[in-house]
Amino acid sequence: MTHEISHKELSIIDIENIINNDIKISISKKAKNTIKNCRTYLDNKLNQSEELFYGINTGFGSLCNVRINHQDTVQLQRNLVISHACGMGDEIPQKIVKLILLLKIQSLSYGNSGVRLELVERLVDFYNHDILPVIYEQGSLGASGDLAPLAHLSLALLGEGEVYYQNKKQEAKEIHKKLGWSPLELESKEGIALLNGTQFSLAFSLWSTIQAKHISKLSDKIAALSIDAFDCRISPFDKRIHLIRPHQGQIQTAENISNLLEGSQIITQEKNHVQDPYAFRCVPQVHGATKSTIDHVEKVVTIELNSVTDNPNIFPEDDMIISGGNFHAQHLALASDFLAIAIAELGNISERRTYQLISGQRNLPAFLTPAPGLNSGFMISQYTAASIVSQNKQLCTPASVDSIVSCNGQEDHVSMAANAGTKLYKVIENVKSLLAIELMCATQAIEFRRPLKTSPILETFLKEYRNINPSLENDRILYKDMHKTKQFLDNYFKI
Repeated sequence: MTHEISHKELSIIDIENIINNDIKISISKKAKNTIKNCRTYLDNKLNQSEELFYGINTGFGSLCNVRINHQDTVQLQRNLVISHACGMGDEIPQKIVKLILLLKIQSLSYGNSGVRLELVERLVDFYNHDILPVIYEQGSLGASGDLAPLAHLSLALLGEGEVYYQNKKQEAKEIHKKLGWSPLELESKEGIALLNGTQFSLAFSLWSTIQAKHISKLSDKIAALSIDAFDCRISPFDKRIHLIRPHQGQIQTAENISNLLEGSQIITQEKNHVQDPYAFRCVPQVHGATKSTIDHVEKVVTIELNSVTDNPNIFPEDDMIISGGNFHAQHLALASDFLAIAIAELGNISERRTYQLISGQRNLPAFLTPAPGLNSGFMISQYTAASIVSQNKQLCTPASVDSIVSCNGQEDHVSMAANAGTKLYKVIENVKSLLAIELMCATQAIEFRRPLKTSPILETFLKEYRNINPSLENDRILYKDMHKTKQFLDNYFKI
């Protein structure tokens, strides 16, 4: 199966399908013609005009008024790539690198970037052969494009830098030799088309949005299990409450919880308490607000993945080459910060449910162990959850409110979208860990409600989990259980 890159709008579901099913990609005939027509227009324009075009026959950044001789344009583009490959920090995950490749191919296919078809097809070759350049986490300001990380992506096209191929880090030039390829020589506009763009920031935002949608569903499921485990009331999920405050996410969450608990013997038994703590009672309000945030961010990300974000932009039909600022990633910066906060709240309220479950209330033993005192049970798992929640609070400090002047003042406002995206990625991973800890505690607490059963849906979920992790009778090494539980939940996060 092959996905054809065309001018048809891609959705987040399309991206998830391509990645999860390891679908190869190709360039449609229409997109090929558009790319070639734009390149022909640019070549003719440069041959017939003495006009200055930023980054094509001029220097870059504050050097934008320095004319570059025609015979030096190839060297100019190479110099741009090698000089801008200034990444530091950890290597980013290979799954994100593959997304960056896909997003860069999509953006260049619209024919407003002026690159040769040969360059786009080489990017397609990299994608289809799983040749994944080594890219570092730090270096982009999220304006003028994700310059440093995209330079590392582009180095490999030149036979420079390092790549992962067949699960091994290798020199890019060696891969070219193995496959019988010649490294590309970039022509006018091609270096800046590769480096200008938001694909690094976008890949992190896109991946995190997909993950967030799964986390939202899973949070409802685990919360429903905790609600029964803590012997809570069903009344807070009555649809009448939510229809008089009709936030769609809130309504949807209340309906989800009600459906998940349908048929539970625990939820229908008589209660001795009038109300439940907010971490249980306010699940629709908290989880619902996150759902609404995810919907907003998905709209932003969908627009961005179907956009041209390099500079300058070329419009052959209008005989125009226009220098603008589509590389500025403010949309993504704000969206990533917003999503990080919203997802962190799912982790925050999850930890509170964990705390309540181990607190020795509602006829549950302290720390969910049959013999508290001799055994510590799940005491320290809550410490771990508290530590992760605290870290998330630091990670949720917005990156988008910061801007540091660069390039001698030419680039005087930047988005910091890359930092927002990489922080968001860490928040997502942290919340998965928090949900794993809550699941451990909720499943343990349910054991103390026997012989009563929770709902058929949740009993099935419990059975699947118990296949990999038995209930706790006496203290054992819990980090193994925690890691196994997170791996169990990873089945819900395919991408």
